[in-house]
Parts: sequence; C-alpha cells; structure tokens
Amino acid sequence: MTAPCRCPWPKDDPLYCAYHDEEWGVPEYDSRALWEKLVLDGFQAGLSWITILRKRDAFRRAFADFDPEVVARYGEDDVQRLLGDAGIIRSRAKIEAAIKGARVFLDMREKGQEFGPWMWSFVDGRPLQNAWDAMSQVPTQTPLSVDVSKALRAKGFNFVGPVIVYAWMEATGLVNDHLTTCFRHGEVRRMAGLDEVA
Repeated sequence: MTAPCRCPWPKDDPLYCAYHDEEWGVPEYDSRALWEKLVLDGFQAGLSWITILRKRDAFRRAFADFDPEVVARYGEDDVQRLLGDAGIIRSRAKIEAAIKGARVFLDMREKGQEFGPWMWSFVDGRPLQNAWDAMSQVPTQTPLSVDVSKALRAKGFNFVGPVIVYAWMEATGLVNDHLTTCFRHGEVRRMAGLDEVA
C-alpha cells in the first residue's frame, strides 16, 4: 500500500506522522484543549516539536491533564516537583509561565471571557485557509500572529511570542497550513465547513 502524500516535516517518524495525519490543523474549539496546546507550544520554545510530542503524556501527568483549576493552585512545592520530573522540560521559567497561564485562563473565565471563543474571534470564528505548494512558502509568523501574541501578553500569558503563536494557530486549526499536495489539506478544509477547492 502506497504511503499518502503528506507534508514533509513528519519525515518517517511514526509518532510524528500520526500527529500530522490525525491532529495537526484540525480545528480545536475546546478552551481547555486550546490552552493545553498553547502551554506545550511554549515549552517547545528553542526545541523541536517532536521532543514535546514524545513527552506529552508525561506533561499531562505532571500538569494534572492540564486542568487549569488544579494547575492554578500550584505553588513552590509543585514547581520543585516539576523541576525534578525528567519526563518533561525542566525550565523554571516555562513551568511558572504554565502556572500563571492557568490563573489568567481562570481569571478570564471569571470575568465572562472564555479562552476558546476569544482566540477564535481573531479569525472571525472561521479557520484561515492557505494554499502553499512548498514548505519554503509557509511563514513562521504573520501580522495576525503578532497581534494575537500582543493580546495574549496583555492578558498576562508568557512564552507566547509571534512564532510560538503561529505554530499554535497551525496546530489548532485556526490556520490550515497543510501543503496543497498533502492529503490532509482538503480534509482539514472540509472540517472547517469549506469546499476542497480554494
């Protein structure tokens, strides 16, 4: 059986291919899941995504399945526990950013602003559809990711620079950056309620 034509970045790594084929670019609307992915993209800063992907289960254990109610209550003892957890990325700055982010997430909710709908408002609730033919055309950041980054920082989130934010937007389906030659481009486009043809 011939392997499907996919974006080149997963290479031949089975875990990476499964992530590409099943998750990457699929529109995600759940606030908690969106926040989890934003935290993980923040941990990725300076590293490759496959490193985070291989540690994702350990991250979920360490951060109580990314339950913001639990993570928001983490104190210094929890920070020390996480700094000693070899299963995750042991960066104090990133760990503290995740805890602070949980508190911001809950503060927003308390004030009547759900994280998911707020994030989707930046694309008017409709996934942006790109039509790149080659990886060299795909940007690492855009004016929109700069704006979203500024908005997240203004709320109090950290590790949300424009490059991190754009990678997160691609991963969560706010942007469809599967190449047009990739079998997932049309599938993800249809998930957004759009025709395959741009």
